[in-house]
Amino acid sequence: MTQINQALELSSASMRDFLLDYAFYYPFIMAWMWIIGGLWYYLRWENRHDLGPDYPPQTRNQPPASILIPCFNEEDHVRDTLAYALATQYPEFEVIAINDGSSDRTAGILNELAKVHPNLRVIHLLTNQGKAMALRAGAIAAKNEFLICIDGDALLHPNAVAWMMVHLAPGNRVGAVTGNPRILNRSTLLGRLQVGEFSSIIGLMKRAQRVYGRIFTVSGVIVGFRRTALHRVGYWSEEMITEDIDISWRLQMDHWDVRYEPDALCYIYMPETFKGLWKQRLRWAQGGVEVLLKHTTDLLIWRRRRFWAVALEYIASVFWAFIMLTIIILFLLGLFVPLPEGWHINTLLPQWNGVILGITALVQFGVSMLIDRRYEPKKRFFKNYFWIIWYPLAFWLLIMLTTIVAVPKTLLKRRGKRARWVSPDRGVKDKTDHEASKL
Repeated sequence: MTQINQALELSSASMRDFLLDYAFYYPFIMAWMWIIGGLWYYLRWENRHDLGPDYPPQTRNQPPASILIPCFNEEDHVRDTLAYALATQYPEFEVIAINDGSSDRTAGILNELAKVHPNLRVIHLLTNQGKAMALRAGAIAAKNEFLICIDGDALLHPNAVAWMMVHLAPGNRVGAVTGNPRILNRSTLLGRLQVGEFSSIIGLMKRAQRVYGRIFTVSGVIVGFRRTALHRVGYWSEEMITEDIDISWRLQMDHWDVRYEPDALCYIYMPETFKGLWKQRLRWAQGGVEVLLKHTTDLLIWRRRRFWAVALEYIASVFWAFIMLTIIILFLLGLFVPLPEGWHINTLLPQWNGVILGITALVQFGVSMLIDRRYEPKKRFFKNYFWIIWYPLAFWLLIMLTTIVAVPKTLLKRRGKRARWVSPDRGVKDKTDHEASKL
């Protein structure tokens, strides 16, 4: 009996050590993969032009493009969005605004602007159909093969279209190009943290994924498509809560190349309340789980093996979230209930491994911000670096919790239910508008 108890104790201790090791090594290994991949991308591709986003390379092949802007209850932002889109510096383009059954003054504002700008067309959907259907309507109505899609509250850089067409026009196998969203609202701690997040996490990940061969998702804020590629895969899915993740997977599994262009800038508004941020990140987490479940059988096909690394990395991240939850539960239980020694978690406070993760995070943030400094005013560089120090405490916990909630929510979701819009939190408006006026 004593030997059995010792065996059980040893087994439980081994399992506990596995949980703790995974919780440490997953973020540590992924951080260094992003750092190495991001630096390689920067040295090989991004550093090829020293003049920056305002000076796209001159190319002979500049076919016309269509800028699609789906709008739902955007009366506060749509004038600015269209003003920036119409100011695009590209030889030939049209702007198509799709009013997706808005209940505010969006429809009237769009009609008013269409009378003034001859290259603006407006499509009205009678009822709210969701972003995927709005984009599909715009794609069908567009005159051109190349579609640049932005959100209804995004401010497009004048040269963003030109930068995206550098990839789309000559590359017959390029199905999509995702741009570089830059956050406008920085008036609160959450806003400043997200500035660093988009640089050090999202931007660095996309650079690294581009180097390693596949991108997890294009940015729904700014992305360019080849309509032929969209037609082959059946356009956007109306049932997916994050249509951008789904279309990215389907394009790449159909062997279209998806690229990242950091010089294609688009300025956006992000949540600055905990409630708004929670809703946004829960939607992102749910979208990832939905796509994984939808395409599980597709990934088993051998000719789609190049996409396995992206899928496995995402599965590993979901696994990490539940492991972290298990560790926290074991620690809390140990405060009130005697646990076997093998399952006892002494503390959640950082030990030597926490110090190593912290140093790695600072290296990652430093590398990403050095790469991203050409897209940020110099005076903001070190200020943003100070705020991003607090990122692991806030956002790693948020990512863990939203993933844990998203898995059962996705499994219980009614099949065939269309994903529709929900008006997001767009930060503190008066200070945000002041930031926008500086562009």
